[in-house]
Amino acid sequence: MTRGASFRDPGGRVVIRDGRVFREVASPGVACLDAALNSPAVRAEIERGRFVRTEVIARDASGATLEHEAIAFPSFPYEWPPEMLYEAGALSIELALSLAEEGRGLKDATPFNVLYRGATPVFVDVLSVEQRDPSDPLWLARAQFIRTFVLPLAAECDFGIPLAQSLMQRDGMEPEAFYRLLSPPARLRAKYLPLVSMPVWLGARKNPDDASIYRPHKIDDVEKSAYIFRRGLLALRKALDRFAPSSRRASRWSEYMAADCSYTPEQFAEKEAFVAEAFRQDLGGASPRRVLDVGANTGHFSRMAARAGASVVAIDGDSAVAGEIWRQAAAEKLDILPLMVNLAQPTPPTGWRNLECPSFLDRASSAIAGFDMVLMLAVVHHMLATERIPLPEIIDLAADLTTQFALIEFVDCEDPMFRRLSRGRDELYSSLHADLFERCAAARFDIVRQRAITGSKRTLYVLRKK
Repeated sequence: MTRGASFRDPGGRVVIRDGRVFREVASPGVACLDAALNSPAVRAEIERGRFVRTEVIARDASGATLEHEAIAFPSFPYEWPPEMLYEAGALSIELALSLAEEGRGLKDATPFNVLYRGATPVFVDVLSVEQRDPSDPLWLARAQFIRTFVLPLAAECDFGIPLAQSLMQRDGMEPEAFYRLLSPPARLRAKYLPLVSMPVWLGARKNPDDASIYRPHKIDDVEKSAYIFRRGLLALRKALDRFAPSSRRASRWSEYMAADCSYTPEQFAEKEAFVAEAFRQDLGGASPRRVLDVGANTGHFSRMAARAGASVVAIDGDSAVAGEIWRQAAAEKLDILPLMVNLAQPTPPTGWRNLECPSFLDRASSAIAGFDMVLMLAVVHHMLATERIPLPEIIDLAADLTTQFALIEFVDCEDPMFRRLSRGRDELYSSLHADLFERCAAARFDIVRQRAITGSKRTLYVLRKK
């Protein structure tokens, strides 16, 4: 199966064929390809795992064909917590600084040039590297970097506007839109003045038909040009750092694991032991290699899966907990990709004809990213009572998302947390007992193992897909 994955760059396009990622480079892109392949900075980042590994498999006068490493689960900036957008921005600036030392640069500066391999950002746009005009002291991608990295971070940091709201528009947040958020005194603050207020004020005074705005401003002194260019990049890094997410970000759910009263310590130890057993090679085959953790909270069980050798995609709709998963995964170098996704309202397809950025569910069921185990621990009752998703639909989705196993925690309608979530509508859920769950699960799964947690209304199941 072949499908196009990018087409906006006249220098080439990406094509995915049977799980392999190819880039067809046209003649206008060959100079950029050579700039990347010959760059020591790019080679260094490839060694660090932060630039996509690439092989030239064909080349002639008309262009070239490349094969890139396939990132197991492609994600998009509007699914990232702020920590991941910040890290992608830092990578972009560090790469631009290293390339500048070689007389090279980046044509553009967008988070869509970055994917994540686990918790590690990977720059994937080989054709973004170009030979820089040494007499031009300005980085033409500066405004784009501000729109797609700095202002979305600032909007979330200072105004609580989710990244999804800023970045679902491919070109990010315009200074004019951010300016309207600011009070008159705030527009004069040092952190907003050069990024927002001055561009808005100056833009209002310029004639948009004046072509001189877009002409290069070259200077004869190459060393001076290089100095100005580097200072501009360092200023952008400083602007990015001003809006770095705090390690103390908190939310309603960020203390859930520490404060949750649904389990006694003994009960939680039972749950951990059951889950750990499911990650071992005792399920009639190999232990799970690719795991989707639904409603991961701060990632306790995601980390258990990763330490057992799995590659994990951990999803949660809460920004603070997704950010905490990323911090811990990055610190421990665990193969965990945290994403802000609510499975009851998953990320839709976006871009031209809804084909550029596939939906979360399409990616989750693809040949590259297929999961051999789905974890749904302490989440099904939220989908039932809060989202009002029928139990058979949840079972069907779990079966669609896994190639082999599902590890599901079923919470009975008499459980205190379920009753709190149902908010007095107990009669709607009076049939939701373990026997009903088992009958629904039987349509798509066989029960491999189950355990009722002692003294509770909760039961854990390992299910094998039929």
